[in-house]
Amino acid sequence: MAAEKNFENKVKSYLKKQGAYFIKYWGGSGASGKTFTKSGVPDLLVCLNGQFMGIEIKASSGKPSELQIYNLGKIHNANGLAVLLFPDDFEQFIELVECVQKYGHGARGMECYTVMMEKWKHFEIKFKERKE
Repeated sequence: MAAEKNFENKVKSYLKKQGAYFIKYWGGSGASGKTFTKSGVPDLLVCLNGQFMGIEIKASSGKPSELQIYNLGKIHNANGLAVLLFPDDFEQFIELVECVQKYGHGARGMECYTVMMEKWKHFEIKFKERKE
């Protein structure tokens, strides 16, 4: 868990430097077991240059749940940017952020997202599995 938290802090620091608005979403339940928030929501909810982005952060050995994949798919289908981010993909994530900053949420910005999605095969495969 420490590796995931450290990576999350790196992502948040980067987003802050880029002028993005974001909120860390805490899902789950309290000590009583009562659910206080919706489960499966991405770790970071981000607004970057007018574009909504949901980022699920995982450590190198992490695995997203089916509900996390489902929620990322819902964001994707609503024309938001759905990002399942592992440490090995951080440089590609930086490219995506730079593209969104340059082109915004129009067609060109979404084109950058599509290109990045094609590079993130781990997400694309899961996304296709969930759709079927």
